[in-house]
Amino acid sequence: MPVPELPPPRSSLPESASRFGAHLLASAAARACDISAATGGLPGAPSALTPSAMSAPSPAPPGTPAAEVPGDGLSRVLRGPSGLGTAGLRLTLRGEVPVLSDPSTGTVEGTPVPGLYYHPVPEPDPVRVEEVSRRIKAWALDEVSLYPDDWEEEFDGFSVGRYMVGCHPDAPTVDHLMLATRLMVAENAVDDCYCEDHGGSPVGLGERLLLAHTALDPLYTTEEYQPRWEESLHADAPRRAYRSAMEYFVRAASPSQADRFRHDMARLHMGYLAEAAWAQLDHVPEVWEYLAMRQFNNFRPCPTITDTVGGYELPADLHAQAAMQKVIALAGNATTIVNDLYSYTKELDAPGQHLNLPVVIAEREGISEQDAYLKSVEVHNDLMRAFETEASALAGACPAPAVQRFLRGVAAWVDGNHHWHQTNTYRYSLPDFW
Repeated sequence: MPVPELPPPRSSLPESASRFGAHLLASAAARACDISAATGGLPGAPSALTPSAMSAPSPAPPGTPAAEVPGDGLSRVLRGPSGLGTAGLRLTLRGEVPVLSDPSTGTVEGTPVPGLYYHPVPEPDPVRVEEVSRRIKAWALDEVSLYPDDWEEEFDGFSVGRYMVGCHPDAPTVDHLMLATRLMVAENAVDDCYCEDHGGSPVGLGERLLLAHTALDPLYTTEEYQPRWEESLHADAPRRAYRSAMEYFVRAASPSQADRFRHDMARLHMGYLAEAAWAQLDHVPEVWEYLAMRQFNNFRPCPTITDTVGGYELPADLHAQAAMQKVIALAGNATTIVNDLYSYTKELDAPGQHLNLPVVIAEREGISEQDAYLKSVEVHNDLMRAFETEASALAGACPAPAVQRFLRGVAAWVDGNHHWHQTNTYRYSLPDFW
């Protein structure tokens, strides 16, 4: 019997876009309504992907804060790539001169890293910032007992409300913003308490991370042992925070969105373990090895949930495309090197050796700390340009509304992340290299 001839290879991206195109608007609109109900959002608010969302917003119900007028922020996003975080998706970007930071021209608090390629953005909505900050502190104190009294100043100085409002400009309500804010605080609690400055250690980290991960990805075991696991979710602050934040998230997210987030958190935890192994061995990796670790130990779980926070869903088949995964990975890589650059002096002042890109380049390439830092700026800029090139190409290849909006959301996260690092002078200051 002859072997059947295989069909010629073809790209799956146009096929997926076509397959989803017929029902994309209807399914996304339904998901937006479901998410609004799950988060306590305003009933009847127009979906982000319906024509009514692009028209002038209707008057707010009595008592509705101005920032929460139905459709207001959503219609702004759907008008196309303009404003906060969208400069990276202009298809003409490759012909433009890159914007490099000049600290003498800044109008916001904080000094940007000289020579860094980034997009300036306006200050986040102060009304939303205040409300998210109030809610997240109440959650941290009253719901999960996250930190003792002497950590309060550090918690406030993190300015997580300002961070998340700036990174998610298309979130329809404060409830949607809180989905990202709780997860961000929980992730930082795990990093601080398990890995870093508040009692963290590379010794035994694998066990701690595995048990904490079961707060995100539940254990299914026998009736005899299930109660012991459930009790363990309250054993320490990181597990309490993970459990609570994930419970809120899964009520608003689709099963696909929730599983996507779990997958990216597993990636994050694997990156933590690689860094811990190097710490135990007192080993400085090669630069390429460090960058490989940073593709896992990075901000990727944050922009990957931009659609859930935005109140819609990027279909799983489109999210899983290699082109989309490359865009998300590059966004995570670029934003994480931003953290390396802005936290450089903070980490130098901490006890022990903290691996970051300038430290690794200086050690492995035998150059001065200053030259290594400046080279790290160029690595970031290359990653940013690659992110923008890939995102622009994907936006042109796949015109599905959910894809376009998701790409704008990821770009907004990249720009908002830089803005928070630049302006958080409580945490960060720059080295004297210029």
